[in-house]
Amino acid sequence: MEWIDRMNNAVDYIELNLTDEISYEKLAQIACCSTYHFQRMFSFITGVPLSEYIRRRRLTLAAFELQTSNIKVIDVAVKYGYESPEAFSRAFKNLHGVMPISARDIGVSLKAFPKMTFLISIKGVSEMNYRIEEKESFEVFGLELKTTVINGQCYKDIPAFWMACGQDGRGQSLLEAAGKKTGEPIDAGVTYAHNANGDMSYMVGCMKKDQAVPPEYKTLAIPKQTWAIFKTEWKSENDDEKLHEVWRRIYSEWFPVASYEHADCDFDMEMYFGDLQSGYSAEIWIPVIQK
Repeated sequence: MEWIDRMNNAVDYIELNLTDEISYEKLAQIACCSTYHFQRMFSFITGVPLSEYIRRRRLTLAAFELQTSNIKVIDVAVKYGYESPEAFSRAFKNLHGVMPISARDIGVSLKAFPKMTFLISIKGVSEMNYRIEEKESFEVFGLELKTTVINGQCYKDIPAFWMACGQDGRGQSLLEAAGKKTGEPIDAGVTYAHNANGDMSYMVGCMKKDQAVPPEYKTLAIPKQTWAIFKTEWKSENDDEKLHEVWRRIYSEWFPVASYEHADCDFDMEMYFGDLQSGYSAEIWIPVIQK
């Protein structure tokens, strides 16, 4: 499959340049997509931000060199792009649990992160229901959470944040500020402010209409945009795993074959609809442009 070849070629480029500067723009060119889309897709498919993967590979090779040669720690640090032995030692200890000089000790335990390879996997048995819509700009206001995609931490933090907002009254206060009735859902969960290190922000939010927004809430201005909108089977918080599975399939199955890529717009959204009587539903909104 052409997409598989492009992703593996991008990984090959990383491997050939682990001791040099790695251009994200070049990676995106190899993968035939925008830089922003490549970083987002890589992170969602692998569960590891691109920068973290590169860091792990460099520190894996650094450990091998320290174990099998008499190379000086400062020379290894420079070789793998660290500005000082101190910065290298901190990074090495954070990953391996020991200082670089201890890598040569007999019996020391180190971590190895192999080169990543993308393989063909038979998927797509279940259909994905989506539509493409252009929407005017709008605003969302609400409660903000800072989290990270590293090691899937966001998938733990976000449900816990929703639960906390429901238990401590912040969710109810938000509904009241939005003028919504009891039993109506909060409108949206928005991810934004992503960076190359895997950090991101998340908002539990409501649509801003004509109401004044209390100062304790953050407001996001969502620009006019074309959206790929995916229907999900989510009905309640008990179905969160179904929601997560749709997110994974969007990046691992839909984007690789679609004629669209992620737009350079830093907002991905879950939109919630319904009430206690009619039941609830959810959609995932991804900003897209044609390839």
